Amino acid sequence: QVQLVESGGGLVQAGGSLTLSCAASGRIFSIDTMGWYRQAPGKQRELVAVVAASGTTNYADTVKGRFTISRDNTWKSAYLQMNSLKPEDTAVYYCKGVVRVNRFSGLSDYWGQGTQVTVSS
Repeated sequence: QVQLVESGGGLVQAGGSLTLSCAASGRIFSIDTMGWYRQAPGKQRELVAVVAASGTTNYADTVKGRFTISRDNTWKSAYLQMNSLKPEDTAVYYCKGVVRVNRFSGLSDYWGQGTQVTVSS
C-alpha cells in the first residue's frame, strides 16, 4: 500500500509564504512524477506544479515565478515553496505521486489527503 501525506498548510496573509511537504511511504519501487494540485470551493481540481524523476518541472501559469516545486534526494518527498501568496491561492492542496510498486507493474496515481491553505487579504 502506498501513502502520501501532506503537511505545511495553514493561514497566511497576502504576500506571505508557506512551504508544503509531501512524503510518500509504503510499497514503492519508484516514483515517476510528483505533483501538487489544488481545489478551491466550487472549482475543479487543477494542476499547480509537477516535477519529474528527471528533475524537469512544470507550473501552472498562475503560479509561475511565485511557487517552486522540488524533490529530495530519496525521490520520495516533494515540496512546494509558495511565495507572494494571493487570496486566490486559497484552496485545499493535494500531493500526487505516479508510482510503480514493483519492477513489473505499471504506473498508478496515488493521492494524499490534502492540506488547507488559506490566504487572507
